[in-house]
Amino acid sequence: MNKKYKELKLKKGYAIAAVGSIGALTMLTSCFGTRSSSAGGEVTGVGGSAWAEPTPYGMVLIDRGNIAMGPGKDDSIQGIKANPRGVSVDAFWMDETEITNSKYKQFVFWVRDSIIRERLYDPAYGGNEAFKIEEDREGNPIEPYLNWNKPIPWRNANEDEQRAIESVYRINPITGHRELDPTQLNYRYEIYNHTEAARRKNRLDPALREYNTDIPLSTELPMISKDTAYFSEEGEIIRETVTRPLTGDFDFVNTYIVNVYPDTTCWINDFDNAYNEPYTRMYFSHAGYNNYPVVGVSWEQANAFSNWRTDFLKRSLGREGVYIEPYRLPTEAEWEYAARAGNSETPYPWEETLPYDERGCFYANFKPMDGDYVRDGHVITSPVGTFTANDFGLYDMAGNVSEWTSTAYSESIDKLTSDINPEYRYDAAIEDPYRMKRKIVRGGSWKDVAGNIRSDLRMWEYQNEQRSYIGFRNVRTQIGFARGTQKKKK
Repeated sequence: MNKKYKELKLKKGYAIAAVGSIGALTMLTSCFGTRSSSAGGEVTGVGGSAWAEPTPYGMVLIDRGNIAMGPGKDDSIQGIKANPRGVSVDAFWMDETEITNSKYKQFVFWVRDSIIRERLYDPAYGGNEAFKIEEDREGNPIEPYLNWNKPIPWRNANEDEQRAIESVYRINPITGHRELDPTQLNYRYEIYNHTEAARRKNRLDPALREYNTDIPLSTELPMISKDTAYFSEEGEIIRETVTRPLTGDFDFVNTYIVNVYPDTTCWINDFDNAYNEPYTRMYFSHAGYNNYPVVGVSWEQANAFSNWRTDFLKRSLGREGVYIEPYRLPTEAEWEYAARAGNSETPYPWEETLPYDERGCFYANFKPMDGDYVRDGHVITSPVGTFTANDFGLYDMAGNVSEWTSTAYSESIDKLTSDINPEYRYDAAIEDPYRMKRKIVRGGSWKDVAGNIRSDLRMWEYQNEQRSYIGFRNVRTQIGFARGTQKKKK
C-alpha cells in the first residue's frame, strides 16, 4: 500500500510530473515492535522502538493548548460581534515564515526536471534508459521510476538530449527571450482520504456499519465519491468526481493534476488602473525577490506543494515502511492558536492593541493609512521575517500576505465543528456551486488596514483564485510527543 510511484504521463506534447503519495492505508508492521516479555505470567505489554523524527527544517514546535477562537469583545467601529469559542489543538510543527518564492521555485524546478528526465528516457528523445530504474536490487522487474541520481546533461547534451531539455521552454513572441512554458508544468499526485475511510458508514462489512442490533442489517453497499483527474485526447486536464458503490480501500484514493506555476498576472488583475507590470515580470522570476512570500498561488496549488514536500522528505530520508506525518496546510484553529501565541486576550500576534509600539515602530507589514503603503517601510510585500516574531517564534502571522488554511468556509462553521482539533473539510466537486468552493484565509496582508490583519478574524477566498496578497505556510502534526505547555519565546 505504501509503494511510491514517480511517473510522467506524456500525451500530445503535454507532460505531468507525478508522485504517488497515497500514504499508509494502515500502519505498517515495521513501525511496531513484535517482541513480548513474560514476568511470572503478568501482562507487561509489547515492546518496540519509536523512530524520532528530526526537527523539520525552518519549523517551530507549537505545543498542544487551547484558546478562545474568534473575537472576544464587540468592536462597534468595525461592526464586529464577540463570539469566542473554546477549542483545543494538539501539538504541531509550523513554518516560522511564509513559503518564499525561493522555496516554491524548488517545487517548480523539480516538476520541470521530472518532465525533462522522462523525455530523456523516451525513445523519441534518444531513449537513455539510465534515467529510469526498472529493476530492484535483486534484478527483479519493478514499476519503473525516475532515476534522480542520473544528472541532466545541461552543458554537454547531444542533439536528442538538447531537444528534450529545450522542450519545456518556449520563446516569448514579444521579447524573443527563452522562458519556461508554464502550461507544461503539471503535477499529478494521489491522496488517501483517511477521514472518509475511517467513517463507520463506509465499512464494507454491514455488521460494522451499524451497531444497533434493533436495526436490520443492510447489505447495500455504501456510495462514495472520489476525485480523479486525467488528460483528454486533446491534452486538456480533465477533473471529475466519481460517485459509485464502495468496493475497497482504493476507492478513497483521490487523484489530482495541478498546474503549479504561480499566476504572475495577479498583480495586474487584482488592481485596476495601476502600473504593476514590473511585479508581473519580476516578482517570481527575479532572484531579488527570492526571500519574499510566494503569491499568485491558489489553495489547490498550495496543497500540491504540501504533497510534493512530503514526498521529497520521504525520498531524502530513505526510510521505506515508516509512516511520516505529511506536510499540510494548517487548520483554521491551528492557525489562530499559533498566530495569537495561545493568548485569548489579544486579537493580534502581539500583546498590544495597536500595530506599532510607543516609538512608532511597526509590528507588521500592512496599509497604515489611506493611500499610504510605505509608512511601514514597504510598498507591497516585505521579505519574510522582517518584523519581530510572536511569542511562539512565528513571523508575519499578521500582514505581509494572507494565508490559506485547509478549512472550508461555511457561514455555520462554528456549529459544524468539534471543539477538539476542529476542522471542516469539504472537497468540492467540479459541478458544485462556486460558493461551495470557498476556503478560509487568515492574517490579512500588505494591502489591508490594521483592523483587517487581526488574528481573530475569519476571511475566505475561492480555492482556485490566485491573488497578489495570499500565500501560505505548512504545518506537520507532531507524533505523540507533546510536552505540555508551549514555552513562549523570550
